[in-house]
Amino acid sequence: MRPAGQVRQALFNACCELATVERGPTLKEIAARACVGLQAARNTLPNMVRAKQLRSPRARQVDYRNKPVAEYVPAALVDDQDDGFVDLSAVLRVWGG
Repeated sequence: MRPAGQVRQALFNACCELATVERGPTLKEIAARACVGLQAARNTLPNMVRAKQLRSPRARQVDYRNKPVAEYVPAALVDDQDDGFVDLSAVLRVWGG
C-alpha cells in the first residue's frame, strides 16, 4: 500500500490534468486517472477540500447516478470573487513557486 502522501499527490496531479474551464473532473474520474482506489479517493478528496487544496465550485449530472455529482478543481484555478477561472499565468506563478 502506498503512503498517504503519494495518494494525495496522485489525486491532485490527476485533478490538474483533467480540469478545464468548462468542467472539472468528478471523484470517479480523478480516481481512475490517478490509478487510486475509489475508497481511497472518497477518503482523501474531502480532506483536500477542507485543506483548501481543491475546490468544488459546481455539480453536474452524470449517467451513472440520479443526483448531480460534485466537480473538483485545483484551488489556484478558482477565483474567490466570482467562482470563475483565473488566467493561466497566475496559476503557473502560484504553482512554480
